[in-house]
Amino acid sequence: MKEISIKSIAKINIGLNIVSKREDGYHNLETIFYPLQLHDLIYFKKSNHFSISSNSDLLNSEKTNLVIKAVEIMEKFTGEKLSVEIFLDKKIPIGAGLGGGSSNAAFTLKALSELFDLKISDNQLRELGLRLGSDVPLFLHELPAYAESRGEKLRKIDFRITDHLLIVNPKIHISTKWAFSKISPKKPDYNLVDIIEKYQNDYKVWKDFIKNDFEPIVTEEYNELSELRNSLINLGSEFCIMTGSGSTFFGIYKDLNLLSKAKEFFEKKGYFVYSESPT
Repeated sequence: MKEISIKSIAKINIGLNIVSKREDGYHNLETIFYPLQLHDLIYFKKSNHFSISSNSDLLNSEKTNLVIKAVEIMEKFTGEKLSVEIFLDKKIPIGAGLGGGSSNAAFTLKALSELFDLKISDNQLRELGLRLGSDVPLFLHELPAYAESRGEKLRKIDFRITDHLLIVNPKIHISTKWAFSKISPKKPDYNLVDIIEKYQNDYKVWKDFIKNDFEPIVTEEYNELSELRNSLINLGSEFCIMTGSGSTFFGIYKDLNLLSKAKEFFEKKGYFVYSESPT
């Protein structure tokens, strides 16, 4: 095998509770990771040298590109020089709470293992992924999943959103480090996975119990995000919430006509807008 291409999927968080501060400086959290059909495409080709390029100028000049870090950590682990040409066709917004960078890192680890026949176990891949970021291992796991600890303790759950999703990103970059610095951890009064499993797609219950602890922090700091959330509600979403530390919100719609009108509204504002229906 001389080349390979791979889909690097995005995710959303259905609820995000920041439970406590850890002694190692990280935070314990609780969330549901849910996969999207939205994805980047990454192309890998064996070469006599390493190179990486992208349709995103930001990633072409970004020294912290997690794809590069994934190659470096794999080389260090195997002791081999992995000469490969990589092209990243970026479609997932950067710094948006959709997990694009972590997904790229995870799928790069998987692709390198396959392309160079490195015979690395799934557990070893997860360990390498965790070194790159707390949510990198989730993309090496079967989704949807309930996550605890830093987000690396994952349990597959039987759950599927049966209505239409509208993903909206206003192209505002939220610093995850800043968001965590503003958080006041607290243990929730309920278990998130219990709510999801007992009240699957009961959005009236979701509104009462499923929250994102970062949402009040970033909507207070950024008025545009507060307006985005209110617009999703006013434009007919059954349930809406921010994903990750922002700035993306998603709404769930039963009515395709309402979704279409909302999509047009946000597109006119110049936002990144993506919709998908259950498969």
